[in-house]
Amino acid sequence: MGILSGNPKDEPLHYGEIFSVWQASIVAKGSVSCYQAYLNHSGDKDLKKVIDSLIDQAKLEIKELDTILIDNGISTTPVMPERSPVKLEDIPVGARFTDPEIAAKIAADTSLGLVACSQVIGQSIREDIGALFAKYHITKTAIGLKILEMNKEKGWLIPPPLQVKRPETVNA
Repeated sequence: MGILSGNPKDEPLHYGEIFSVWQASIVAKGSVSCYQAYLNHSGDKDLKKVIDSLIDQAKLEIKELDTILIDNGISTTPVMPERSPVKLEDIPVGARFTDPEIAAKIAADTSLGLVACSQVIGQSIREDIGALFAKYHITKTAIGLKILEMNKEKGWLIPPPLQVKRPETVNA
């Protein structure tokens, strides 16, 4: 079969895969920094657990994605410095993110992450890259479900307009 046969890790990455892995790495690094700030702003213990799981997932992604880049001779972006813990009471009320705001943002981030993972899966010709992003997709789906359930339970979910009364069908 030629150059694209055998162990996928021995196959070259195409430019789309390179950019997608690099982009996912930098997004994960930004997520860790952002979510650490959200952790400082959050007061709800359930929300803090979800944020902790998002941070753990992003750190795992950084490790795995940067390994792929380095193994293929591609430089990685720097990791942002860890944010130090801050007491919620030390953040002025007007400058503080509220728990519903944080929950909405992490829900949106997770949703966008699912779309991004799907795109990489679809463009990949290296099976290991597609499988890695499929794994991320499954994890983001599970975390997204936890976020949705939490938002519903806490009354933080702002649904789009709901179709309560359905229009009558017209037979023509």
